[in-house]
Amino acid sequence: MASETENKKVVLVIGAGDATGGAIARRFAREGYVACVTRRSADKLQPLVDAIRADGGEAHGFGSDARKEEDVAELVETIERDIGPIEAFVFNIGANVPCSILEETARKYFKIWEMACFSGFLTSQAVAKRMVTRGRGTILFTGATAGLRGAAGFAAFAGAKHGIRALAQSMARELGPRNIHVAHVVVDGAIDTEFIRESFPERYALKDHDGILAPEHIAENYWYLHSQPRDAWTFELDLRPWMEKW
Repeated sequence: MASETENKKVVLVIGAGDATGGAIARRFAREGYVACVTRRSADKLQPLVDAIRADGGEAHGFGSDARKEEDVAELVETIERDIGPIEAFVFNIGANVPCSILEETARKYFKIWEMACFSGFLTSQAVAKRMVTRGRGTILFTGATAGLRGAAGFAAFAGAKHGIRALAQSMARELGPRNIHVAHVVVDGAIDTEFIRESFPERYALKDHDGILAPEHIAENYWYLHSQPRDAWTFELDLRPWMEKW
């Protein structure tokens, strides 16, 4: 007889902020998945966890540093042992901090790479090792235009996002034949967040014209990727408002 944890399906969202990551967690929770969400500070996750539970879903928040291998190992072990198998994994850490290449510091460049790329390797590898034993799973990476081309002032961010895209490509080629769907989502444009509203009010005003991305609509595409039949898997999906220049 299967244990209670074996009957559950878990989505693990690394970097579940107030916008995209939280929306993805809520979307999967509506389908009956247990939403396991992480940030470095667990306290900041409580509103999201409460919202999912209020809608009738199950959610658990974890304070975890995705840059530390021991933290990642403990996180995955705890979820797999106490909650259920991780069927879907989402890496959603950004670290977009613009700076001129003439002024960039080694410390900040490394920190951005460590947050937005290295932590993606640590977390996705740990989850992939569990998924291959079951012969199924979905691994989704949140990318950006910076992962396709660099721009002035964004050398550190572009380097990290190029790296995470390359990681996703390599994992897709290796793990696809083992029934693990790996996909990379290019999110190109401003997202409806408090940061955009306060820092870029003119850009935020485009919300009335569908000119910025709604987190809920981004999340819908993550669920779509997870639901795809394997004879028609998508590796890379571009999401941008209709008026975005690209």
